[in-house]
Amino acid sequence: MTVHSSRRGFLKGAAAATAVFMVGVRPNGVLAAASAESKMFNPFVKIGSDGSVTAIVKHFEKGQGPATGLPTLIAEELGLRMDQIDYEFAPSNPQVYSNLLFGQFQGTGGSTAMANSFMQYRKAGAAAREMLISAAADEWGVDAAGLRIEEGMVVGAGKSAPIGEFAAGAAGLEPPAEPKLKDPGEFRLIGDPDVRRLDTEIKSNGTAKFAMDLHLPNQMIAVIKRPPRKDGMAVGMDDSGAKAIKGFINAAILPNKAGVAVYAENTWAALQAREALDVEWDMSQAESRSSDEIKAEIIAALSAEPEFNVLKNDHGAINAALDGAATVVEETFYFPLLAHAPMEPLNCTIEATADGGILLHDGCQFPTGPHMALAQIFQLPMEKIRINTMLAGGSFGWRATPDADYQVEAALAFVMTDRSRPVKLVWSREDDIKGGRYRPAFGHKVRVGLDGDGNIVGWDHRIAGQSIMKGTPFEALTVHDGVDHSSVEGVSDTPYRIPGQFVGLTDTQKATSLLWWRSVGHTHTAYVMEVMMDLAAKAAGRDPVEFRLAHLNGEKDQDRMAGVLKLAAEKGNWGRVPEGRAQGVAVHKSFGSYVAEVLEISGNAEDGVRIENVTCAVDCGIAVNPDIVKAQMEGGIGYGIGHVMRDQITLTGGEVDQFNFPDYEPLRISDIQAIDVHIVASQEMPTGVGEPGTPPAAPALANAISAASNNLRVSSLPMAENGVSFA
Repeated sequence: MTVHSSRRGFLKGAAAATAVFMVGVRPNGVLAAASAESKMFNPFVKIGSDGSVTAIVKHFEKGQGPATGLPTLIAEELGLRMDQIDYEFAPSNPQVYSNLLFGQFQGTGGSTAMANSFMQYRKAGAAAREMLISAAADEWGVDAAGLRIEEGMVVGAGKSAPIGEFAAGAAGLEPPAEPKLKDPGEFRLIGDPDVRRLDTEIKSNGTAKFAMDLHLPNQMIAVIKRPPRKDGMAVGMDDSGAKAIKGFINAAILPNKAGVAVYAENTWAALQAREALDVEWDMSQAESRSSDEIKAEIIAALSAEPEFNVLKNDHGAINAALDGAATVVEETFYFPLLAHAPMEPLNCTIEATADGGILLHDGCQFPTGPHMALAQIFQLPMEKIRINTMLAGGSFGWRATPDADYQVEAALAFVMTDRSRPVKLVWSREDDIKGGRYRPAFGHKVRVGLDGDGNIVGWDHRIAGQSIMKGTPFEALTVHDGVDHSSVEGVSDTPYRIPGQFVGLTDTQKATSLLWWRSVGHTHTAYVMEVMMDLAAKAAGRDPVEFRLAHLNGEKDQDRMAGVLKLAAEKGNWGRVPEGRAQGVAVHKSFGSYVAEVLEISGNAEDGVRIENVTCAVDCGIAVNPDIVKAQMEGGIGYGIGHVMRDQITLTGGEVDQFNFPDYEPLRISDIQAIDVHIVASQEMPTGVGEPGTPPAAPALANAISAASNNLRVSSLPMAENGVSFA
């Protein structure tokens, strides 16, 4: 998607900057007041009299790279080296820092950081450049057309001086309405594979401040004892056992009865006191189903008439085409609940400010949500609530809840105190696994019909599962005619040319709290589409790559998807593997990007599978920071493969069975021997990279296992529980 910021919007933002830029947030987590020596040029660029340049980053950093990518855009247009620019996180202010793809909402997600910021930040850097040059031209009495900025120096007309000398004068000029952007042929930083992350040093030397690292003077630790099953309510408690724990302060039922807050002087005391607490739960409205019942409900829904005809086409005609097909390939798939399991469990800290306001310290992915929630809880105007966005140790969607649930927990825990001491809410790993929000369970049932020449003549695709978006503030954006697009994305909008495609959807009852998970619906839809394409290719007696390419001809969308498939096949030596090896392939479009992966294994499902290599090709438009793009592909591949190998969340009587990494095992470094990433050169607008590497990974593995194991169909996950062993 191409994003343009309007002149009116840009100038309104620049005017608003005078009100919001007195406080930024440094990458080490410290609130920083803009000194008199620093001048704001627009909402995204601050320049000091010493020539220091700071990019104001509106997207939070959870490891995916915007704290490098967005400064790169400014540095490129402003004429700096990467070591001449620093960054601060923007304050919560959706009028200035909204995600342009989310509307009037400030947030990071959906792999949109670069897609919605590319032109915005380039224009910010270009505007600052023109203002500095204009100020220098005025001071030197020369024509601005003969000046330029190189590595932080204004040069030309036989003169040169650091940009800091002109910062004060330049900041007072009218921002140019349409600053001239560099031609891509002039780029020195954008697309340079040698540009490295700006946050590597602070993360390596320990000075980076993640939200969990924050320790305020006189703070209390709060942990929540939550009901063992969804929708349970706390109606009474006995804290006599907790009082015997050294460091215990108090315990109180939350105002919404969703749990009991336990306060202590340190985390260990809080956790021990929580264990000693005796809580009376009202479980009359709580979830009581087990995983087998939930799965049976979903599978049964796949055999009934779908609730929604997503593409609104003639289901009867498609069934007739399938009934007349020479060959029909059919499979039913099931995907269990999955936890996000980031390395840093949820946490945040709340304190009162001297002006009667509230300050939230948080690895805050969606600032607007908690900002509004805290204003309501504390009955304060929005300007009295501030958010210090800190680094986060992963998220995968977990820190972007539609109801700001963990921030609300912290606020409720704080509001019950006298507010004289900061309160730091801490989730344990067990809290995260047992009481978190999960990728919903889904089932698919697919029939593909082929004619005598092996061409697809019909595709009947039924999907049943638990809607993420319905009942949330995002429903209006993502649910249309009753269909939650996140349930069917990757199927209903596939770039494949599929004759006679029917897509049906049935919503089933939610068993747990649900949330988007890295790549959202594409986590299951890509698996089904790519495994079915392999099965259809084999039934047609055709090579899986060639079969896919035959359904990717026509328009730019198909050409770009075919391009990554060809590149991955070439670089992955498709069809040319040594004896004892097998390959699988998958290709998928998500978040505007195209990713193909060729996965090579040794062994087989019975004796043990070893992943030898993954070759990835990605087309994400202009790759602003190729090093980060490669890292995100590698991480996404590992995330997708690791979860399908061994992981699932199961319920017994409504209670989550898993509790920690011993029984919800993350990817091990030994699980994948090598990953090789190739980036397609492109002049298209940048698209997402944080999530698109994940969807093709699992089906590529499944297809490789099938090739090595007498066409075994891995249609239920996790693989380790469904006939696959790993070496």
